[in-house]
Amino acid sequence: MLGTLEECRRALNECNNRESAEMLSIVILDVRMKLKGIDSADLKALCDEMLRSAASEPPTPSKQTQDQPRRPLLRVVK
Repeated sequence: MLGTLEECRRALNECNNRESAEMLSIVILDVRMKLKGIDSADLKALCDEMLRSAASEPPTPSKQTQDQPRRPLLRVVK
C-alpha cells in the first residue's frame, strides 16, 4: 500500500501538482505512524523539540531574500 501511495505522490510531483503531492505525503506519514505504533502525541513531541532546536540554532545564509516568505514548517492537526 505504501509503495502505491508513494508512486502516486511521485506522479503528482511530475505533473507539477505540488499541493496534492504534499497532501498525499501527510497520508503516507499517517499510515507509517500507524504501522510503527507512533501516536500523535509522540509526533507532536518530536515536532516541538525540532522547533526548539531550530530556534536555538543561528540562522544559516540561504538563497531566499528578505521579500520572499519562508515556507511554514509542517504541522499535523487532528
